[in-house]
Amino acid sequence: MSAASALPAFDGFRLQGKRALVTGAGRGLGLAAAAALARAGAAVTLAARSLAELEAGCAAIRAEGGAADFIVLDVTDSDAVAREIRARPPFHVLVNNAGMNRPKLLVDTQDEDIDAVFALNVKATFYVSREVARSLQAAGQAGSIINVSSQMGHVGSPRRTLYCASKHAVEGMSKALAWELGSTGIRVNTLCPTFIETALTAPMFEDAAFRRFVLERIALARLGRIDEVMGPIVFLASDASSLMTGSSLMLDGGWTAA
Repeated sequence: MSAASALPAFDGFRLQGKRALVTGAGRGLGLAAAAALARAGAAVTLAARSLAELEAGCAAIRAEGGAADFIVLDVTDSDAVAREIRARPPFHVLVNNAGMNRPKLLVDTQDEDIDAVFALNVKATFYVSREVARSLQAAGQAGSIINVSSQMGHVGSPRRTLYCASKHAVEGMSKALAWELGSTGIRVNTLCPTFIETALTAPMFEDAAFRRFVLERIALARLGRIDEVMGPIVFLASDASSLMTGSSLMLDGGWTAA
């Protein structure tokens, strides 16, 4: 083959030799992300507060031949986050997935709601990202931080002022970190799903009016599936996205295209 016709090298979406940490990994999107990363070759550490869910998730990943362990961890506890991450080798991939929502009208939102949502959606993302970045920088290694945000980090919506505020904060944090960490080879991007159909979201869609409200705003006219998050997670974690940082990958079915 002549030099002119030589094809560029591409290592694809493989993650062999990489260590990955996923928060909120006991179920739902977090567990799906952990499974996807393990299938791509990463050694995955699942973090959540529920021991039973973590044990089951790790067992399922190992049954497929993947490498998985877990940490029982409250990511809103800064000291615990620092202790657990510092006790381990650097994580090359971090998926900050732990999050929550308390949909209410502004006038019904209590201080406790504000504190709880910001503690998990914003402060915990800061805590875990800080420790993973410290470990990577100390080892002189590159990495990818994936902050699971939301389409609500780019738009507004009734009864979601608090959630939107927290996810807009994650978007701003991620852009700033992309600039701060980029020179050390650490990339930071957000993943922004629309409403995903899971056991946890099923009850809210029993409300026909709310379901209609959501579907009218999704160009694909359907809810997202949990498996549709898995490919984008591997993409952002791998060298397939090596030139991406400070970006938001929209998985919103067209919601923000309106």
